[in-house]
Amino acid sequence: MEVVEIDAKDMDYRELNERIHKILEENPEVKKIIIKNVLGQRFIGNGLQKKDLTIEIYGIPGGDLGMFMSGPTIIVYGNAEFAPGNTMDDGTIVIHGNSGDVTAHSMRGGKVFVRGDVGYRSGIHMKAYKDKVPVLVIGGTAKDFLGEYMAGGLIIVLNIDEKGNDLGKIKGRMIGTGIHGGSIYIRGEVDKKQLGVAADIKEFTKEDLEKIKPYIEEFCKWFNLPEEVKDKLINSKWTKIAPISKRPFGKLYTPDLM
Repeated sequence: MEVVEIDAKDMDYRELNERIHKILEENPEVKKIIIKNVLGQRFIGNGLQKKDLTIEIYGIPGGDLGMFMSGPTIIVYGNAEFAPGNTMDDGTIVIHGNSGDVTAHSMRGGKVFVRGDVGYRSGIHMKAYKDKVPVLVIGGTAKDFLGEYMAGGLIIVLNIDEKGNDLGKIKGRMIGTGIHGGSIYIRGEVDKKQLGVAADIKEFTKEDLEKIKPYIEEFCKWFNLPEEVKDKLINSKWTKIAPISKRPFGKLYTPDLM
């Protein structure tokens, strides 16, 4: 396997991204790029469309990691700043730490796995299209406005700490504000007062469990969680949050005049 290593120390984000694209243009056989000493460089993986490519990042990438990406796998050994997976079309982002605000912003395909917590408005404007179903799996917890204006896809909150222990009842508010598609699954109980406008708590069924189970298993595999933690997650009590309707704000608009 062709592997290329980049030392990003003191490198401007433009230079780093140009280097990545140039490497792939000059040598299409490259399967892995390892980037070390990353410190806030933005747009890493922006627009890449190589499905058999893995990018390993050591450090803290800046905003919009993997934006418009379609295919590659990005693995971050550290935290990530805001909006990883922004408008991502396909591929996988794995973050071995916490992630900032608007994680998975407008994501329309692929998967984002965050081992720790995410910031405010994560999953905002996520949407599904045809056979593309975006998935955001959060190991810890999320700040307020999770899944805001969500139009499709899945958000799964596992609610565990770095050792796999339960974190207790989640504290996030305004969950699913404006949601009109997709589903949010939170392990544990959620009060209705924590929901935003247009969101409702629905019955969690066996079909729901079968839907989220493969992503829980994949999460555990990425982060090397023991079998007993995986079993606990799968067999826990789950709360499903989904839209009240597909047009929650329809009554706010003037109907067409005939």
